[in-house]
Amino acid sequence: MLRKFIEFLKGVWNRMFSREILKKSVGHEISISQFMVRKIEEWDLMLKGEAEWCTDDIKSLKLESEICKEFANVTLSEMEVKIDNEKLDKVFNDSIKGLNEAFQNALGLGSFVIKPLGENKVEYINADNIIPIEFSASGRLIKCAFIQTKIIGEDYYYRIESHFLNKGGLTITNKAFKGKKGQLGGETLLNNIEEWANLPKEITYPKMDRVAFGYYRNPIPNRIDKSFNGVSIFENAIEHIKKADIQNARLDYEYDSAERAVFADWTTVRKDKDNKLSLPTRRKKLFIGVEKEDAIDTFNPEIRDSNFIQGLNEYLRRVEFNCSLAYGDLSKNEVVDKTATEIKASKKRKYDMVNAIQNNLKDCLEDLCYALAFYNGLYTSNFNFTCNFKDSILTDEEVERAQDRQDVAMGVMSLVEYRMKWYGEDEATAAKKIPEPVNEVLE
Repeated sequence: MLRKFIEFLKGVWNRMFSREILKKSVGHEISISQFMVRKIEEWDLMLKGEAEWCTDDIKSLKLESEICKEFANVTLSEMEVKIDNEKLDKVFNDSIKGLNEAFQNALGLGSFVIKPLGENKVEYINADNIIPIEFSASGRLIKCAFIQTKIIGEDYYYRIESHFLNKGGLTITNKAFKGKKGQLGGETLLNNIEEWANLPKEITYPKMDRVAFGYYRNPIPNRIDKSFNGVSIFENAIEHIKKADIQNARLDYEYDSAERAVFADWTTVRKDKDNKLSLPTRRKKLFIGVEKEDAIDTFNPEIRDSNFIQGLNEYLRRVEFNCSLAYGDLSKNEVVDKTATEIKASKKRKYDMVNAIQNNLKDCLEDLCYALAFYNGLYTSNFNFTCNFKDSILTDEEVERAQDRQDVAMGVMSLVEYRMKWYGEDEATAAKKIPEPVNEVLE
């Protein structure tokens, strides 16, 4: 739908409406290219398992969804948000209960918006329904529009909600259009849709110095149109994802083509009680009848799956590398020989990417907090927003071990605890192996 909207702004639309009139309906030029729109559509199809290379023979491994799920789970697993205003803290944490699922989409499509719906609800708006108009110098979205669609019979109603943040405050406008699927049509009244009837056509909040939503984008340079629009977390791995899907199809074909079969004359088949030729149900796939008396032959080729599996695993490793995942997140570590340096580097790569994702998400959630405060009449209140990511599962092992050594040296961690943690020993075994004296400094 966003692609159609961009085309309409470019004048590729119904001849009844000039480009100037359609441009006026939004009021601004937009900050997204046609190529970027197509990219968002491509990522969306890939997430659905409908990439352009997928056919009846080549099925998607759904690596795209798994990549997004892995980053979302690791990013959010130990996130803690605290607001020192009891009402706002409850509203915020209740509102983001569906964050993980929505965040997976954001990682796949490059960005999303979390926008309050009144005092205690939010909606997650994917990149394909966001029309960016202007970004700040730091990449924050300060002017944009959102598309909402309602279908009544064969008619499509589109509401365009525009947000403009400037020195005079925040201005929000609402416009409705009646058209067909993929066609904006002409402007109509908001009250034609009951849900939109009470929305203001335009309203300004002069005291607002932030947008009334949270905007997140992936920390990946946009080399598609050089803008601040978010790029999919798996964009750099698309070619290798394609190769992995194709390689998996080869592996499936190897198994299918090597299926055991018996070629035999029909007279060799036993008869049932009615003197009719028959086979046990579970043998019908195995048996292939031929018109050759007393002929029996078998087809039992050797399955050459090891090379196909090895090739598939190599493609998965390349996907992991290009997406900044750790080796083993998608691939099988036991199949591929890796040095300790490679393992360490892959974990550090993932650690760095997740930290960058968390920093961008923190900015998004902080803006969302202030947006909820605005809708709850608390915008001018004094409150502090704190967002922490403990990241115990991502903490660099070498850094953590060095910290534990310092704790032992300071006496806040015992040598028994140290050995139990880093050598996997039980308490009794660790106590026996402590060198004398017990306060010996670790090297």
